[in-house]
Amino acid sequence: MSRKYFGTDGIRGRANGLITPELALKVGQAAGLVFQRGEHRHRVVIGKDTRLSGYMIENAMVAGFTSVGMDVLLVGPMPTPAVAMLTKSMRADLGVMISASHNLFEDNGIKLFGPLGYKLSDDVEKRIEELLDENLDKRLSQSASLGRARRIDGVHDRYIEFAKRTLPRNLSLDGLRVVIDCAHGAAYKVAPEALWELGADVISIGVEPDGFNINKECGSTAPEALSRKVREMRADIGIALDGDADRLIMVDERGHLVDGDQLLAVIAQSWKEDGRLAKPGIVSTVMSNLGLERFLKGQGIDLIRTAVGDRYVLEQMLQHGYNVGGEPSGHIIMSDHATTGDGFVAALQVLAVVTKLGRPVSEVCHLFDPLPQILKNVRYRSGKPLDDAEVKSTIAAGEQRLNGHGRLLIRPSGTEPVIRVMGEGDDRVMVEEVVDSIVDALGHAAAA
Repeated sequence: MSRKYFGTDGIRGRANGLITPELALKVGQAAGLVFQRGEHRHRVVIGKDTRLSGYMIENAMVAGFTSVGMDVLLVGPMPTPAVAMLTKSMRADLGVMISASHNLFEDNGIKLFGPLGYKLSDDVEKRIEELLDENLDKRLSQSASLGRARRIDGVHDRYIEFAKRTLPRNLSLDGLRVVIDCAHGAAYKVAPEALWELGADVISIGVEPDGFNINKECGSTAPEALSRKVREMRADIGIALDGDADRLIMVDERGHLVDGDQLLAVIAQSWKEDGRLAKPGIVSTVMSNLGLERFLKGQGIDLIRTAVGDRYVLEQMLQHGYNVGGEPSGHIIMSDHATTGDGFVAALQVLAVVTKLGRPVSEVCHLFDPLPQILKNVRYRSGKPLDDAEVKSTIAAGEQRLNGHGRLLIRPSGTEPVIRVMGEGDDRVMVEEVVDSIVDALGHAAAA
């Protein structure tokens, strides 16, 4: 399906570029009309992160929703998973998160959640898109039926309690020194407070948002500041969230990075030992390292792979009954607790394992050695280079060389005219040779 506005994670683009007040108002009207069912007063929960354009988009969306008769509950800066949770618990018809996730402040976006807290299906997004290009003047509410808007207090406490309840009641983080980097984003209040309430010695960075500094040289996409702080404070562990706190990266006591694959391994192993895995398997994407797959296999746990994108991970989980899934980038979904990726709740699960085992994070969170992975991009102007005969034969030869010792993944980008070539295997030199041969073949095909 070709889509004009929605991407893999809502609508996202430059503030006052793609994401204008006019578009935000129209999204409010269109989504409000799609989600009006029955005669009850309909309502929508709207949260946001800390970027400057959030004020503009929030007010435009309030105008859009109220103009079609929906009441609006404003919760202010809150993590994306908190907005999903509040949408369900407050019995709203729709949830909205205004955020561009890990992007810098110049961008913004609109993520929508249905009444059960799940991201919208392609079909529902298509219906909203169709309305965005229509004149909706005749479908607006009568004067007496316009919606109301109000700010809701106490939502921070509700999310903190929700996050704490994902842990055993008697678990304490006493004696654990934790550095948390909130990326000057949506979790800057709730995450440090929850860790403190659990007994940790908390050192917070990235908790002074000014509208411009979200994700800037901090957070899960730039963990160098966290690594330095962990070493400086001699902390036990570091946690880095992104701007809307649905993504997580950690560092150990030495300041070394712990990526999403290692975190998935820790959670999967722990949950299997505790009998909490719904099925002997977890879900991740085609980008997860082969080292993770081999480690899980040794634990009697299958790795089910999907296309890149947390929405595809969740779809697979829901369809086949898995309750843990995620991506190497740190989107981790635990469907027993949340309807979308929750970076902070995932961090708490890892902290629980660290506390239980009483061993350094460098041991607890290093369960396998990742295989060498080489990723290169080939740009092309037009056509379909992957259909070229030379390219096909080169890929087949590469797969034969890596057979049993690695894997290849060649896929077109969904957002730009680029083909991504990824290879991984036990022998780095062999992997590089295979990837380079395919890149060369694609280059010839693209130039032809």
